[in-house]
Amino acid sequence: MRQTRALPYTRAQLFTPEIEQRVPYHMMYEKPYCLTALTLYQAHEWEQLRIGSEQVDHLYRKTLRFVQQHLPDDYLLQQLGIHPALLEGARQDIPLDGLTRLDWIISPQGELKCIENNTDTPSGVPEVAFLEQELLRYASDLKPASASMNSCIQKMFKQAVDYYKDQGLGEVIYFTSYDWHDEDRANTLYMMEQCIALGIEATYVPLEQLQIIPGEGLYYGQERIYILYRLYPLEYLVEDREADSERPVGEDLLQLVTDGKLGLLNPVQHIVTQSKGFMATIWSLYERNAEMADYTGFTLFTDEECEWIQQYLLPTYFTDQVFVQQQIPYVVKGFFGREGLGTHLIEQPETHSLNRPKSTYRDDSTPQTEDDEIAAYYENQPKIYQQLHPMEPVSVTTSEGTFDGYLLTGAFVIGGQFAGLLPRIGGKVTDNLACYCAAAIVPSSAF
Repeated sequence: MRQTRALPYTRAQLFTPEIEQRVPYHMMYEKPYCLTALTLYQAHEWEQLRIGSEQVDHLYRKTLRFVQQHLPDDYLLQQLGIHPALLEGARQDIPLDGLTRLDWIISPQGELKCIENNTDTPSGVPEVAFLEQELLRYASDLKPASASMNSCIQKMFKQAVDYYKDQGLGEVIYFTSYDWHDEDRANTLYMMEQCIALGIEATYVPLEQLQIIPGEGLYYGQERIYILYRLYPLEYLVEDREADSERPVGEDLLQLVTDGKLGLLNPVQHIVTQSKGFMATIWSLYERNAEMADYTGFTLFTDEECEWIQQYLLPTYFTDQVFVQQQIPYVVKGFFGREGLGTHLIEQPETHSLNRPKSTYRDDSTPQTEDDEIAAYYENQPKIYQQLHPMEPVSVTTSEGTFDGYLLTGAFVIGGQFAGLLPRIGGKVTDNLACYCAAAIVPSSAF
């Protein structure tokens, strides 16, 4: 079982006014979200996470370029589930890697596998970049797992401003999220804070106050916005319509991007890698890597990259037939599932049936609550099927009680560089009730 360490202080003692301001959502749903404890990683585990995260990030970026340059629109629409209005932006080759977070499972036997990559709007930044350091003040014998997070964020913004300045879009970044959403707003403001610390001019604008003049530009009042950092998913944005006129304002904004009148962080190309169909794409290309030269004239993955795929990724397909036929436990995931929604574990496959979970939200005669509608949105998405990798159990006992669950380790990669860890303790499917338990490294000399 994963080792943890409870800090010998109460929440009131640990969560100072500064922490309350930076991480106002440390309590969520009237329960602790940020635990008064630390998740312990051995030094060699942290190093493997660092190396593996950078190698998987490399595989994602290399495969992205292949998809952009060589696969037809039908593939992006059908196999990746990308909205037609996002196609042109998805094919724009932007030399910015942005902020991403890989999710890793370390099995009870210590085998490390990456189960997905959050490349569009990953959150958890203040916890990793700020709160971890604050909690480690009370454990001086441990080392931080995320010491480079702030410097990586700042480097990302410097690269973004340099690139967009060369595109004629200036040097000012506007930051946006829903103002009423504490978690999104705190994450966005923290990112803006790092931008300002670097000397880059930055302004926060609530998402609700953005105004679009189609074909001309994006505005905040009278101020024209040329670079926008948005903590708002592209698959939501593309569906946005003006309340009164029903005009597709999300598509208007995306057209500004494709016309070169607006720069986005993360860039629109991140919708390609955000789709869980991209994981099945990587695995399919890996399985056919030796045959690729016959069709394209080149081989996509080197022998070393194939070893990375085999070591760190899991078999992932657009159908569950392989797993059913071979009686291998697997996971069903919606293309754009979030917070565990649209995800199902099939731990006992049946050979006589494809055993795909059926949606329970399609009976139009049943009145639907808002939660039902959200669940239906994720349930009814196209699915991928990924081999199940066993999670490591963890138990944390603090002054507020005992928290039992399974460990999912998020690893931030920014601009191709590993930046920090986001450990969460929840169910076998990690959802929005999972707890954050800050990462710390136990020095090798301690073992």
